[in-house]
Amino acid sequence: MDKKYEALFTPWKIGNVEIKNRIVMCPMGGTSLFGWFELTGCHFDKEAAKLFLERANNNVGLIIPGIAPLRDTFFGKWLWQNPKMFEELKEFMDEIHKTGAKLFVQLTAGMGRSWAITELVAPLHKNKFTRALVKPIIDTSHELASPSPQPSRWAHDIICPEITKEQIHEIIEAFAKTAKLCKEAGVDGVEVHAVHEGYLLDQFTIEFFNKRTDEYGGSFENRYRFAKEVVTAIKKACGEDYPVSLRYSVESKMKGFCEGAMPGEEYTEVGRNMEESERAAKYLQDAGYDMLNADNGTYDSWYWAHPPMYMPCNCNLEDVAHIKQLVDIPVVCAGRMEPDVGAEAIEKGLIDGVGVARQFLTDPEWVTKLIEDRIEDIKPCICCHAGCFNFSSSKGHANTQDLTDTMGLARCALNPETMQSKKYSVKPAKKQKNIAVVGGGIGGMEAAILLAKRGHKVTLYEKSGDLGGVFVAAAAPSFKEKDRDLIAWYKRELTKYPIEVKMNTEVKDVKALGADEVIVATGAVAKKIPVKGADGAIEACDFLLGKCEVGENVTIIGGGLTGCEIAYELYLRGKKPTIVEMQDDLIVTKGVCLANTSFLRDFFKTNKVPVHLETALCEVKDGAVVVKDKEGKTFEIAADSVIMSVGYNPAPIAKKGGHVHVIGDADSVGNLRTVIWGAWDVAMKL
Repeated sequence: MDKKYEALFTPWKIGNVEIKNRIVMCPMGGTSLFGWFELTGCHFDKEAAKLFLERANNNVGLIIPGIAPLRDTFFGKWLWQNPKMFEELKEFMDEIHKTGAKLFVQLTAGMGRSWAITELVAPLHKNKFTRALVKPIIDTSHELASPSPQPSRWAHDIICPEITKEQIHEIIEAFAKTAKLCKEAGVDGVEVHAVHEGYLLDQFTIEFFNKRTDEYGGSFENRYRFAKEVVTAIKKACGEDYPVSLRYSVESKMKGFCEGAMPGEEYTEVGRNMEESERAAKYLQDAGYDMLNADNGTYDSWYWAHPPMYMPCNCNLEDVAHIKQLVDIPVVCAGRMEPDVGAEAIEKGLIDGVGVARQFLTDPEWVTKLIEDRIEDIKPCICCHAGCFNFSSSKGHANTQDLTDTMGLARCALNPETMQSKKYSVKPAKKQKNIAVVGGGIGGMEAAILLAKRGHKVTLYEKSGDLGGVFVAAAAPSFKEKDRDLIAWYKRELTKYPIEVKMNTEVKDVKALGADEVIVATGAVAKKIPVKGADGAIEACDFLLGKCEVGENVTIIGGGLTGCEIAYELYLRGKKPTIVEMQDDLIVTKGVCLANTSFLRDFFKTNKVPVHLETALCEVKDGAVVVKDKEGKTFEIAADSVIMSVGYNPAPIAKKGGHVHVIGDADSVGNLRTVIWGAWDVAMKL
């Protein structure tokens, strides 16, 4: 192991519990050991248990599973009312301890206004009759209950009801009862979720959300009373020496309702600022918390707690390190943490542990590979959120995520086996076949590797001189270093298997390949729109690949994810981008996480990047574009260059059927998740 990582592998203590190393697997929604958003209710989740045991066997020090709501979302049963679940948990903890890892269970008071109410459920809540009708199944008023009446983060036309003192006391009691059952099951500690990320306990602490006039609102002590009473109750039930961690946001990074602050921006904090955080951290320590598991942000600035690729690496370290100096308990920092930077921070005493989450979904063995000096073998997380947390929202819409995704969080776009081991697994083929894969993009490479793992003889054909397909262009922006690492990972991975790769070889007739099976992964081609002068514009991929120079003022036609990322990259280069989009919001695509989309929307707003919504392109002229707004008004936008980003059409070189299988964008244009999972759907059956 490289010496620069050595500090990560030193022991430390949380209370009286010793942890063998400083790497903490942070909690992620969907990885609860007690199930997640399932009609079957709380139960011991064997899929999550399998996930954690595999990571424990790969040298993680401390595991904190995803949030366990104290009260079931469906049917309202309390966790402590299911003794069988805790019996199964005890058996699991015995297995975890054999690996040398420790595990804390994270318990949540609830989400309040941050509850990601879906497009399917929102109408049921808005109507008094249907709200009462479904209440025995899902009590939306309980899920949305907040410190004070206020709009939902996800559906702004829904006013969240005020939580009662009776409900608060029920939750405190449930924390104590559930923590005691966890302790009896051999769980090493519990984590309280959370004075963090704008969840219910955090909403109580923040004056912007808490307008109560009783003992849970007003003064600093009153606003933090709920969080204090929770730890007091747990310690009373479990003993003073039972460790209780707190998920904690140092700063809220909020400028207002649904408006976050950019990294480095000067702004007025409406949530918890650093001055209050200095006081709060000490106060919470003195209340009885044994560790702060820290980062920044709320759901209004979600990209701090769930940083997409646009956020800087180690984005929360400076703020968390500052708080560390004011408390005597251990402090963990999360947020795109890099192992070498984390190790250096530990060595300097700036933090005690490095919190990592999504990388564990992408590559369960990454810590082992780090120890064994196999850094290049680590499959990188690209911070896309497409599988793990794709809660999506745009103007006038609540969480538009598919119900199957809502009920199945913590999956990984790059690793289909994560939390889906019953559906996706590598099994030897019953009969070895000669299989041709046409197209060396991500889908083609993924299919080729999986087929080779299963024992097939594989030949990969790529018409160009490079592998990666359209993802090479997608990975080109300066902030996509992890995407570029992923392409490099695939290229190396191909060399580990007996796969024949034929570069600069265009296939026109799949029958001529003489293969038993053919997988077509030839991607898609850019759409053309019938607008005068559009042929003279630059296609998005050509810009990303550096084939065309652009001027000072650049107009991007299309405000989807690609168009917005191009505008962001242009701004970083010092250009002056303008976005023209026909929809009523940017990035309305379902399945693109709000953490990602809200960063880009906030960035353009903060930096005054012109965005013309509900506006159609009429003509591309020399030095300008002509557009028409929703009122029918036509006007010109000065443009030295025009980039077209209006989507793609599948471009398969052969139709599916018989021994021909079409995958990825060649079948249906999607994202990296649809490409990789689709490759598995086909390759597992051959």
